[in-house]
Amino acid sequence: MKTGFVGTGNMGTALIKGYIKQNENNKNDIYAYDKLPDKLDELVRECGIHSCDSIKAIVKECDIIILSVKPDVYAYVLEEINQYIESKHVLVSIAAGITIRYIESFFIIPAKVVRTMPNTPALVSEGITALSGNTNISEKELNCVRNIFSAVGKTEIIEEKLMDVIPAVSGSSPAYVYMFIEALADGAVMQGMPRKQAYQFAAQSVLGAAKMVLETKKHPGELKDMVCSPGGTTIEAVASLEKNGVRSAVIEAVKACTEKSIKMKK
Repeated sequence: MKTGFVGTGNMGTALIKGYIKQNENNKNDIYAYDKLPDKLDELVRECGIHSCDSIKAIVKECDIIILSVKPDVYAYVLEEINQYIESKHVLVSIAAGITIRYIESFFIIPAKVVRTMPNTPALVSEGITALSGNTNISEKELNCVRNIFSAVGKTEIIEEKLMDVIPAVSGSSPAYVYMFIEALADGAVMQGMPRKQAYQFAAQSVLGAAKMVLETKKHPGELKDMVCSPGGTTIEAVASLEKNGVRSAVIEAVKACTEKSIKMKK
């Protein structure tokens, strides 16, 4: 299926590059439009995809249309698409707060809609994307969309009612992790380690710990216990983290992010 990207910002570009890296022979099926022609031309030269000069051209040429624009632009884009949409088209949202029902409301025909929520680690092919399709989507069409996002990381099909928590647990959570890495490095610098080395050790440790969770399938608490020797340094550090409320701080952050996502939807 031919795929068109409306908008080539960070996420749109990551998806295009990641997909082509995994599917070099299919780059002739990728089209893109951006309101900034110079930016689009650079991407076209680098990736060998097709350039479109309007949203209309994208819709006319493609089967899957990925709306990789900011939430506040969706109404304008959907009103434009409404003039040319056909029953074959699959519309894909990647923006927080943009519901399936909201997209459907712009069309008279039964629109095929897939709501997704990727995250920025897709830029290094380590993202995770949640997907939820409406009742008009076939399994084959949903798998075609899933294949695009699988090129930049893992994917999970979920119920749409869970989409408000996805920004909190994956969409926004890289920011929490960056704060942790920065704080961990700051602590090491305070103890005399050079800044560059501190970031290297902190970031690699976070990467390795995450990989342990994913590959061993062990509960994070069990993995934590494996590091905590009786009377040792790690349990001393863990006790300090608990004393300062690290768990409650993270839980409250997830709650705040989810509540904001719900407000954006309304």
